[in-house]
Amino acid sequence: MTSPVIGTPWKKLSAPVSEEALEGVDKYWRVANYLSIGQIYLRSNPLMKEPFTREDVKHRLVGHWGTTPGLNFLIGHINRFIADHGQNTVIIMGPGHGGPAGTSQSYLDGTYTETFPKITKDEAGLQKFFRQFSYPGGIPSHFAPETPGSIHEGGELGYALSHAYGAIMDNPSLFVPAIVGDGEAETGPLATGWQSNKLVNPRTDGIVLPILHLNGYKIANPTILSRISDEELHEFFYGMGYEPYEFVAGFDDEDHMSIHRRFAELWETIWDEICDIKATAQTDNVHRPFYPMLIFRTPKGWTCPKYIDGKKTEGSWRSHQVPLASARDTEAHFEVLKNWLESYKPEELFDANGAVKDDVLAFMPKGELRIGANPNANGGVIRDDLKLPNLEDYEVKEVAEFGHGWGQLEATRSLGAYTRDIIKNNPRDFRIFGPDETASNRLQASYEVTNKQWDAGYISDEVDEHMRVSGQVVEQLSEHQMEGFLEAYLLTGRHGIWSSYESFVHVIDSMLNQHAKWLEATVREIPWRKPIASMNLLVSSHVWRQDHNGFSHQDPGVTSVLLNKCFHNDHVIGIYFATDANMLLAIAEKCYKSTNKINAIIAGKQPAATWLTLDEARAELEKGAAAWDWASTAKTNDEAEIVLAAAGDVPTQEIMAASDKLKELGIKFKVVNVVDLLSLQSAKENDEALSNEEFADIFTADKPVLFAYHSYAHDVRGLIYDRPNHDNFNVHGYEEEGSTTTPYDMVRVNRIDRYELTAEALRMIDADKYADKIDELEKFRDEAFQFAVDKGYDHPDYTDWVYSGVNTDKKGAVTATAATAGDNE
Repeated sequence: MTSPVIGTPWKKLSAPVSEEALEGVDKYWRVANYLSIGQIYLRSNPLMKEPFTREDVKHRLVGHWGTTPGLNFLIGHINRFIADHGQNTVIIMGPGHGGPAGTSQSYLDGTYTETFPKITKDEAGLQKFFRQFSYPGGIPSHFAPETPGSIHEGGELGYALSHAYGAIMDNPSLFVPAIVGDGEAETGPLATGWQSNKLVNPRTDGIVLPILHLNGYKIANPTILSRISDEELHEFFYGMGYEPYEFVAGFDDEDHMSIHRRFAELWETIWDEICDIKATAQTDNVHRPFYPMLIFRTPKGWTCPKYIDGKKTEGSWRSHQVPLASARDTEAHFEVLKNWLESYKPEELFDANGAVKDDVLAFMPKGELRIGANPNANGGVIRDDLKLPNLEDYEVKEVAEFGHGWGQLEATRSLGAYTRDIIKNNPRDFRIFGPDETASNRLQASYEVTNKQWDAGYISDEVDEHMRVSGQVVEQLSEHQMEGFLEAYLLTGRHGIWSSYESFVHVIDSMLNQHAKWLEATVREIPWRKPIASMNLLVSSHVWRQDHNGFSHQDPGVTSVLLNKCFHNDHVIGIYFATDANMLLAIAEKCYKSTNKINAIIAGKQPAATWLTLDEARAELEKGAAAWDWASTAKTNDEAEIVLAAAGDVPTQEIMAASDKLKELGIKFKVVNVVDLLSLQSAKENDEALSNEEFADIFTADKPVLFAYHSYAHDVRGLIYDRPNHDNFNVHGYEEEGSTTTPYDMVRVNRIDRYELTAEALRMIDADKYADKIDELEKFRDEAFQFAVDKGYDHPDYTDWVYSGVNTDKKGAVTATAATAGDNE
């Protein structure tokens, strides 16, 4: 995809901003403030034409005023700027709890009525617009996906800059003013977000203008950045690589038009500098510029009553939410509200029918240049399907010749080769993001066709491998940044993947939660938001093979987190366990084609057997689970004494080793593998899951099932609670045991090793009959552990095992130390 070029990007003004345009901005500010207060407070009589009474005030007053007037001021000026310059622009509203500013903007630029025709441009529509805000059956209080022009809800604070910079990557005509709340600036993700300017290239990417909305207060406390000295504040941002400009207004009796003139003049100065940066970037000899940023210092709750009940309100934390909480209950507060609304002179802003007057809106941008209509803020409209290479070209074909279970290959290295060629086929439409783990997770084949984008200084090619000012791989040691960059990249119409060590996906549990909520809202009730590419997350360096790290790195619980989003048939989550390289390729192909999902792809990076051909992997993936008839000794379900099930590469390895031992004992068993965890979910909750008939056919209707599972066992138990035969499932998973230890010891301490699984299967079949064999297995478990303690490596019975179905001595090994480009961690 070539990102759309809208308007005339990066154009300077040839004359000063007109007084007429600034008068329009002032009217916009007044009407947007009026609309914002109306949304928070009013349920009827929106223009106070009839006798205005307390009955016109909502019973429940919900919303946030404090940040809103500053946002309205900024958005008004951004609208003027877009119209004057014809600049392709998407806004990021970090203080998303100022949602009334976002909905007011969309109402005023016309996109709200175009999207929701019942919200007409008259008094009746205005009443509906006010009433719906934070109201049963209405809309949320934030800059939510329901609002045209939003790609950032801003409910959970911290991600404004990550999303802003992700949106401009490979989008060279896009300008993103990113408004950052000064409370938000105290969060960890935002603190590292300032570093994003070292990971973009002004030639191939757009430009972000960070705007610090410095109104001084959070919910009930001052903000740190508002209390430090001006010198300290400016030096902080200079140290982050920015040229700070500061604008101060609202603390004295300065005329509003004077304020608008000063702001427009400063904005144009900043814009001229940005245009110069873009022009210079087109030359070959480019050094990282100090990008401008704006410190916008105004009072919290600007233009609201200065004092309420004798207590300072404007310019204080008391204006954060609803300054007049008793406007319906007391005449005193109601009168203050009435006077407050009248202070904006609505009679000058609305016509007799309740429509906003034409002269108020004359300065606004038109068509796709409108903030609410920019296609970058509805990325599905401009998204192209990826040009995917032929998957068969990457298949591990030897498994068909040498037997199921052949070889020792690194699955994620195969994924790396496939993804490399996706980048080659889609050079400005696909990116890899990683928190310093791209090579560690074996995706470094991408460096054959691209580089790591980096503009924070170089030492030499000897140590700065594959690092250039432009590239399709982005690395920063911040899971927040990687998720945030990719999320915005997707929301603006592109594709990608990010990888993480399994345990540290938990760092951004809540970000995934927020993105899932965005997708849930979209698929349920926002048909005008077209499907975006899925967020694909490679979860590797997983719990069972954290060879260089220990207990702190052993937590597979991302599956449990994501399962909380799997209700109502929204289908916004995919959880896939790659048993081997071919299955991982099949999963990747499916995920890269999918839309409106978060796909967690759990795959090992260490050498492991290949169990399936690509055709077999695709067939299993299509159903979500499959019986491995070639591995089963029972010909029918009736004949089976037990079902041996697995999900995950190491659990599959252990269950297959156990199957060899059970085969030697003449046990009749059925082997089942699960790739799509959600295929197990109750068919009542998931209409894409296996039907009860299919579930019983795969797992049998009445036979014991021993399930070796990659993550916490309660995942499976919760999913199958009403499935046929669920009481016969015995699930072994991670039991919160571990250390920096050997592969065998790791599965042993969690009771998912082949010896324990074999013994458990025998207990489930007939504990008395096989008592001696069970004792023998338990004794050997201890001996194998003692061997590891004594020698420092695992027992040959464990390490040298090859599945009985392999018909060659050819190993085909690719060891983890064969390449040392940062991938041996």
